[in-house]
Amino acid sequence: MNAKNEDTQNVVVMARKKKSPLLPQLLIVVLGGLVIASLVIAVIAGVYRKNYADRIYPGVSVAGVDLSGLTLGQAVVELNSKLTYGKLGQLQLSNGQNEWAYTPEALGFSFDQIEAANQAFAIGHSKKGLANLSEQFRAISSGIDINPSIVYDQAKAYQQVQQLAAQTDIALIEPSVSLENAHVELIKGQAGKKVDVLATLRKIEPFLLLQQNGKISLETKEQVPITVNADQTANLAQTILSEPFTIHASDINSGHEPWIIEPQDLASLLIFEEKGEAEERTIQLSLNRPALEIYIGNISPALQVDPVNARMIFNDDTRQLEVIANAKTGGSVDLEKSVDAIIEKLENGEHETTLIMKTVEPGVKDDSQAADLGITELIHEETSYYYGSDAARVQNIRAGAAAFHGVMVGPGEVFSMAEYLTDISLDNGFAEAPIIVGDQTVDGVGGGICQVSTTVFRAAFFAGFPIVERHAHAYRVGYYEQQSNGWIDNALAGLDATVYIPLVDFKFRNDTPYWLLMETYPTDTSLTWKFYSTSDGREVDWWTTGITNIQEPPAPVYTQDPTMAAGTVKQVDWAVMGADVEVNRVVTVNGETRPDTIRTWYVAWPAKYTYGPGYDVP
Repeated sequence: MNAKNEDTQNVVVMARKKKSPLLPQLLIVVLGGLVIASLVIAVIAGVYRKNYADRIYPGVSVAGVDLSGLTLGQAVVELNSKLTYGKLGQLQLSNGQNEWAYTPEALGFSFDQIEAANQAFAIGHSKKGLANLSEQFRAISSGIDINPSIVYDQAKAYQQVQQLAAQTDIALIEPSVSLENAHVELIKGQAGKKVDVLATLRKIEPFLLLQQNGKISLETKEQVPITVNADQTANLAQTILSEPFTIHASDINSGHEPWIIEPQDLASLLIFEEKGEAEERTIQLSLNRPALEIYIGNISPALQVDPVNARMIFNDDTRQLEVIANAKTGGSVDLEKSVDAIIEKLENGEHETTLIMKTVEPGVKDDSQAADLGITELIHEETSYYYGSDAARVQNIRAGAAAFHGVMVGPGEVFSMAEYLTDISLDNGFAEAPIIVGDQTVDGVGGGICQVSTTVFRAAFFAGFPIVERHAHAYRVGYYEQQSNGWIDNALAGLDATVYIPLVDFKFRNDTPYWLLMETYPTDTSLTWKFYSTSDGREVDWWTTGITNIQEPPAPVYTQDPTMAAGTVKQVDWAVMGADVEVNRVVTVNGETRPDTIRTWYVAWPAKYTYGPGYDVP
């Protein structure tokens, strides 16, 4: 029994030892097969990749268009020929009455064929190793379809819809009142309709994105006119414009003709405005007040009557004012009330009115008191001399000086001689005497009035008032440089002032807070000018260069006068040397210094003669 078992075990062992060499052989065979299979697959894959190195792999499509085996260029051509929605599709836009057909391309739709071809080519090409093989296998086994990028250029659609809106929109007309020249027209309201462009674009977009054809209604907004009651306003406007509007001066004896506003001009003054809210809105008529104020403002100066200050003299004993000429109230158009009256008349349908005046009180009345005006003392007195003047010249000096006797100059006011010498004529007490006109001395009414202007100029100059306007004579005149003894003082050269109203004036400013009273006292040989006010302590320092740059007179000038006796001659003007002079002044007021300089250039003046026939000119 044991021997048998031992034999059996030996046999089994021997049998196992005989089978064991087959396993490695099987493994080798299997591994070899796998290697060979892999090599075959690799060869096949390599050939496959090589064949499609520049082509799209089989099974790849774009929007259902098969691009298998096509190059990029061929794919783009294929897509252009097969994807025709942009060119062949159709969208109809309607406003309910009319229809307009557009291709999607005209409304901004387009494919990016190049991008789609690139995406198709990228399948199986753009990745590495097994990832590419996976995409290639998926494409060939189940197919890969690419949805191309759709480009929607909304600006094109917007432009097209805007053009349709221009044909579809109906303008809203609100009720109103219009004027054509002087004709009134009542315009009834009309409902409007306006295409809502943005809402319409929102309706177009889904069709393009889904590549569908269809009919699209333009979105519109209805515009309803407001309800306005304008009949009464239109009737009033027509009444206002039915005839001219007449404006009368308040004083029927003023000599002014009435002012007429014609209907066509009245029309430019009418303003129509909507008032109220909701259903209670009305169109109301008003008038252009600023325009009326300008119109009446242009009329006003012709009706202006300036007030006249009382003329007074200062009693040095009582230190009170005495009236020598009564004050006069003035009048001017009351602009605000006059315009109110015009508007009221027009709004009531009336066609004429009278301007409303207001009283303008003078600054100095008959009962004005010296202390109230600040006239408390003599602040400056100036005298000029004119020995040798003939009677006519003296007469003119007296008449001219009288025009300023008792004149008041208000605080801050600019005194002007032209304001008071308004009519230099024989009827006003003036006589003919020599005057300088241009380059000659001739007889004229008022000759010698410059003695008056020279005197007041010096009074203002030495009293320290600012000189606003002053003109020198063309040449030196001896009268304006005389002293009290009749001798000439060259230091007075450059302190003359000429006037030739209204072209040449003399002006100075009263820069004090007090009124200034002027009194004039002429004699046959002198004129004294007094300033009464309240001194503010100002001091005046002055100096002169005297006459410089002296020039000899030109040769005498002879002019024939056929009315003179034969062989006679008469001197009509005397030679004067030319010269320059500079007068400086420093006015000190409350510690503040105010320097100024007056420069004068006198021309050299020739002697002048007139002669009769037969006279031998030297």
